[in-house]
Amino acid sequence: MSVARIAVLGAGSWGTALATLLARNGLDVRLWGRRAQALIRHGETLENPQYLPGIALPGNIQYGTDLAAAVDQVDALLLVVPSHAFAETLALVRAFLPAQLRGLAWATKGFEPGSGDFLHQVADRLLGVELPKAVVTGPSFAKEVALGLPSAVTVHSDDTAFAQRIAIALHGPNFRAYSGNDIRGAELGGAMKNVLAVATGICDGMQLGLNARAGLITRGLNEMLRLNLCLGGRAETIIGLAGLGDLVLTCTGDLSRNRRLGLALGRGIPLAQAVADIGQVVESVQTADEVMRLAQRFALDLPISSRVQAVLHGDTTPADGLKSLLARDQKPEYPAGLGLG
Repeated sequence: MSVARIAVLGAGSWGTALATLLARNGLDVRLWGRRAQALIRHGETLENPQYLPGIALPGNIQYGTDLAAAVDQVDALLLVVPSHAFAETLALVRAFLPAQLRGLAWATKGFEPGSGDFLHQVADRLLGVELPKAVVTGPSFAKEVALGLPSAVTVHSDDTAFAQRIAIALHGPNFRAYSGNDIRGAELGGAMKNVLAVATGICDGMQLGLNARAGLITRGLNEMLRLNLCLGGRAETIIGLAGLGDLVLTCTGDLSRNRRLGLALGRGIPLAQAVADIGQVVESVQTADEVMRLAQRFALDLPISSRVQAVLHGDTTPADGLKSLLARDQKPEYPAGLGLG
């Protein structure tokens, strides 16, 4: 059975954009947020003045701050909150899960702070392993989706039927939604690209040129491939929308908060000031630690990610981090096959 009624939990830019997409696709959409004035009605349309100012949103989105009412009798939940609020939001909604709920999806990227768990592990822990779960990820700036510009994402789940239901709900005239079943690899790509976007942002902030940017993106993709294979994931997940697609967008698009953080650091702006100027959650600061914790578990050398972590912790400067990258010994690009070099 298809998804007809869905609750989108999180009324930030991405949650609002996905609610807009689903409403345009004809679904009964409830958008839940903590702030009463997050969405403002203008006649037949809505607006999110903080996160998507000036963009007219469908007036048929039901917006409210009552969580129990938002999830009442829905077919599916779509969680769109920052990773640090993921577990808290699941704990809140757990008491209101409707009997007919077919599954939980999320469009959150990152790891659980503290534990470093993947978000599907957090969801299994809080809601049980029996409930179907899926991650929605890929190259997708919220503003462009809300404007109806062409975009593509992928939906990964261990439950193939549920992944397809969510993909069908999202799929529309200007929005392609693919599906897959490498949920851990899809989550890794969506989290790790934020760390690598800081690296390319630093490169561009230091005005090192397009050659350097392309090299960082390509070698960053290699780091994602190698770590995902160690985790038991598949290379095609990382060379698809969840990995390469999201990596290219986040590393080159100035709507990316993580790229903007790197640009600021490359220009000599202190970390605290750069984060404050962006004014929204910048996932890479915490994600870099989790990526390197995973790398240490498998004794993996991730030179770009490790230098980003060092810069974010103030252990090295962007210039010194670059110098140490360039000083590495020459070697074959892929000495042992795809993803292992």
